[in-house]
Amino acid sequence: MKMSHVGIMVGDMDKAVEFYTKALGLEIVMGKSAVTEEKESAIGRMCIAVFGEGFKGFNIAHLVTSDGIGFELFEMKDRQERHHVDFSRIGIFHYCLETKDFEGVIERVEQFGGKVRMDIMRYHPEDDSKPYKMVYLEDPFGNLFELYSHSYSETYSSEYE
Repeated sequence: MKMSHVGIMVGDMDKAVEFYTKALGLEIVMGKSAVTEEKESAIGRMCIAVFGEGFKGFNIAHLVTSDGIGFELFEMKDRQERHHVDFSRIGIFHYCLETKDFEGVIERVEQFGGKVRMDIMRYHPEDDSKPYKMVYLEDPFGNLFELYSHSYSETYSSEYE
């Protein structure tokens, strides 16, 4: 199994594309495009099946990480803004990115309207040979994500050594 992409709801597509490309370094595969409710095309029928009739359309953009994972951004025309993390909801509540430019990404997240949700944490603060760091961040729309300084495998395979 390989990861293909994640879909993220945003409140302003132009601001989202700027944030995800300039703060996080993702590349644009397909820029902002409008999708309308219609039954003539396969994408139109798929969107009705997913969002229901009367969804009023949305803007979409497709971005990609340096290792090929897609980020599909959605800006719905008819939406209610959310400014908090709903931990009572079952399902995915964050995604995680990995970077060698850990502090630089954190600075750019704040520069482009995101938030740092916690202090940077080291998994093994007593062991300088394991400098693995993590932090939870938010995009400008309140979507929670985690940032790792090292790979998932490195971080957790040595967790219990």
